[in-house]
Amino acid sequence: MNKTVFVACDTSSINQVKKIISQTKTNKIKIIPKFGLQFFYSKNGREFLEKFKDNFWLDLKLNDIPQTALSAIDSLKDLKGCKYITVHANGGLEMIKAIKKKTIKINKNIKVLVVTILTSLNNKSLREIGYTKSAEQLVLKQAGLIKKSRCDGIVCSGKEAKILRKKYKNLFIITPGIRLPGDSKNDQSRVMTPNDAFENKVSGIVMGRSLIKGNIKNNIQKLIDHLNK
Repeated sequence: MNKTVFVACDTSSINQVKKIISQTKTNKIKIIPKFGLQFFYSKNGREFLEKFKDNFWLDLKLNDIPQTALSAIDSLKDLKGCKYITVHANGGLEMIKAIKKKTIKINKNIKVLVVTILTSLNNKSLREIGYTKSAEQLVLKQAGLIKKSRCDGIVCSGKEAKILRKKYKNLFIITPGIRLPGDSKNDQSRVMTPNDAFENKVSGIVMGRSLIKGNIKNNIQKLIDHLNK
């Protein structure tokens, strides 16, 4: 089963993170931990990641003026295990290009992923913010930034991933908002099951609550069973 699952370590507890990493290990799926703002901003999170040598995804969704974003990237050069980092498409092409260029200098093995429309947003939410285009139209537009910026991939919902794969055959696509069948959507709007996402030929999926809430080992087995159907 050659499928990559990024496990969202959404906690500020070092012990909980260690538990998640330990109990999600399996030789049946490629599992990579993803650390977001909650853990990175926590009291001991930054120090933990400095010492963490396995591959991980640092999901900061950088979105600022280019110089500030570059300074942020420069401050992360000691995180040797960082394999993926995210920037937000809303930061604009110049910011994204600058971050990619800086990242190559720091560590050429880090993949810079562009985050598009968050999976918690729907078309109504976008209109409230002031967008006049649908989520699908915006993601397709933002995907064009990948080639121009020479970034390594994109983060988008499974619904847009299906359309993007038809247009970009080799694009590295990561899909969040993934839930096992029957699980609650919680604060997500555009969700999909793991099998549905992989049928859309995504490169990897992000799973959080479906895996880390309750019995983690049982949840991993449920995921494996689901993917084997």
